[in-house]
Order: sequence, then C-alpha cells, then structure tokens
Amino acid sequence: MEILWTLLALCMLVAIIGRFVFRRGGGGIQLSRPGAPDAADPAAYGFALQEELDVRMPGPDQDLLDVLAVVQQTQDWKPAARLLAETPKEGERRWQRVQAFAGAASLELAQRPGIGGAWLRKWRSEAPKDAGAAQVHAEFLVQQAWRSSSVGQDDFRIILEEAHTVCSEAALLAPGDPVPYITELAVARGLAYPRPEFDQLWAKVMDRAPHHMGAHLAALHYHCEKWHGSRAQADEFATSAAARAPRGSLLSALPLFSVYEHVPDVVLVSDFYRTAVVSRAMEGALHAVHQARPDDPVLPQVRHLLVFFLVRAERWAESMDQFVALDGYVGALPWTVSEDPAADYTLCRALAVAGYEANGGSPATLRRP
Repeated sequence: MEILWTLLALCMLVAIIGRFVFRRGGGGIQLSRPGAPDAADPAAYGFALQEELDVRMPGPDQDLLDVLAVVQQTQDWKPAARLLAETPKEGERRWQRVQAFAGAASLELAQRPGIGGAWLRKWRSEAPKDAGAAQVHAEFLVQQAWRSSSVGQDDFRIILEEAHTVCSEAALLAPGDPVPYITELAVARGLAYPRPEFDQLWAKVMDRAPHHMGAHLAALHYHCEKWHGSRAQADEFATSAAARAPRGSLLSALPLFSVYEHVPDVVLVSDFYRTAVVSRAMEGALHAVHQARPDDPVLPQVRHLLVFFLVRAERWAESMDQFVALDGYVGALPWTVSEDPAADYTLCRALAVAGYEANGGSPATLRRP
C-alpha cells in the first residue's frame, strides 16, 4: 500500500511540473538541453545573474544600502539612527527600513552567535530614548522568534513577550508613529491575541496610518486560516481594504495576497491560476500597479507576488513586463518563504522567458520602461 501511495504522489508531482515544462502542440514550452542553440536565455534580456540578486530587500533603496554597509563595516549605529530620523514616520519607507535594519542584525547574529549585531545592542544602550532604536529592537526580537524557535515553544513565547514590551516602549517614544503597532501585529499573531484585543491594536494602527499597505499585510496574516481566522475572514478583510483604497494606493492588490495565503500546497484543479477568483485578484493587482506612483516603496512587493501568479497563469508577456521592472531584488513574497529565494525567483523568471519566446517574443519585442 505504501508503494502505491508513493507512486500516486510521484504521478501527481510529474503532472504539476508538466504544466510548466510541456505544452501540447508546437507553440508551448519545450525542454532544451543546457547550452542548446534554441534554449531560452534570460541573460539576453539583461536580467541579473542568480548570484547577483539582492535577497535583503524587495526593491531598490540606495540610501539604506549605503548606510547598512557603513554600519556593518564599522559597527557604528549612528548612521542608522540618522537615516531613520530623516525618514517620515507616516509612509511605508520607515517601516521597510526598520525591518531591514532588524533583519541585518538578526542575520549577523545567526552567522556569528553572541557577536553579530553588536551595533544594535550598543544603539539601544547608548541611546535609550531613541525611538528608531526601540523600533528596530522590537522588530529584531520578532524576527528572532521566528528565526530561532517554533510557534508554541516556550522560548518563542518569551521572545515575543519581550518584543511586546519593547513595542510599548517604542510607542511611548514616538506617539504618532504607526511602526511600533505594526510590529506588534506580528506579536499578536504569534501570541494568539484574542480577537477583541487584536481589534483594539488594529484601531491604533488605523488611527495613525489608515492606508498603510505594510500594516494591512501584517494584519492579513492574523485573519488567515492557518493562523486565527479563515479564508472567508481574510478575503473579507482584503476586499474591504481594497474597496476603500484611495486612488493610487496599492491596497487594491491586497486580495491577491489573500489568495496567495490560501493556495493549497498541491494544486489539483486544472487551470487553478485562471479561475475567476484568481483572475479577479490579479486584475486588481495589475490595476493597482498601473495606478501607483513609480517611487512607491511597496510597488516592488506587489510586483513580486503578481509575477508569481502571472507565470502560473501563463500570461507570459505581462509577466515579462513585471520582471523588467523588478529584476535584481528578491527580498519579498513569495521568494522569501523558500530556503533559496534567489533560486526560486530565477526558476520562475526562466519559465517566463521560455513561455514568452515560445509564443513569439524576443528581447527585441520586450517593452522597456
């Protein structure tokens, strides 16, 4: 019986993979030998090599990269403090930079236990009233909880309880800043806040930043089926936010994130990525992308998830448009849930190139911004 189940699983896997690498007729994707003359070559489109992809961020932020380089080289926290102090608290950029600094410190500590991330510890001890330091510290603890432990374990709970305390300190240091409350949304998910307590926290976020995409993405996780809600609750939350989104807001793309959170581990439905629900969410995301400001810091995050769905729906030309706009960075969903984000992104991009060329596309016909 075990052999039969194993064979069945293998057949299902082959069928799923076959949806991408084989198509009936002469116009679909065909497997080619590496180096074959007719093999699709992403490099011909000017795309970055896999080893050149930046796994830290969803899109470009040169000021952040420059400061991170100085901080990590010198272990001096002051450039980070200056950058956050100059970053407006109302927008998405501050939240992204807090996440990036916290992630850098967490990764340093993982690579050099007991030593890495010393600049963050010095920042907190030498500038205890610095709101930016408290915000980065709180987010650092949240990332540490997920990086070093498992949900339900004692150390996971202890780290998140400490993060909750630091979130409260950060909120007192910067009363109008939504970032401490956005960080606490992850704490609420990990510690399973009761719904009334979560709603009170969400009200504080909405009072300070009602159209904050990062906050909505953090809250969406709480409402998902795998955490403390259901697919229906998550969809209602996402569609309500999209409906009240102002013109130019990327909140219109939130339903696509809800769809992604509820995609089954194994998709058995034929043309799942072309169903009405998925197509409607993709169209909402495409509309949001077209209406957004080119410099919106959340735009790359939406593009990354959008291209994941466009490739699976075999909408090759549209997916290539997105790859041109976002290539070079992979620090976003869906790649960050993988052990090798750059490899997963590169595979998806290669499928897009192959599908594009199989349907008559070429580097010469690709639209450039």
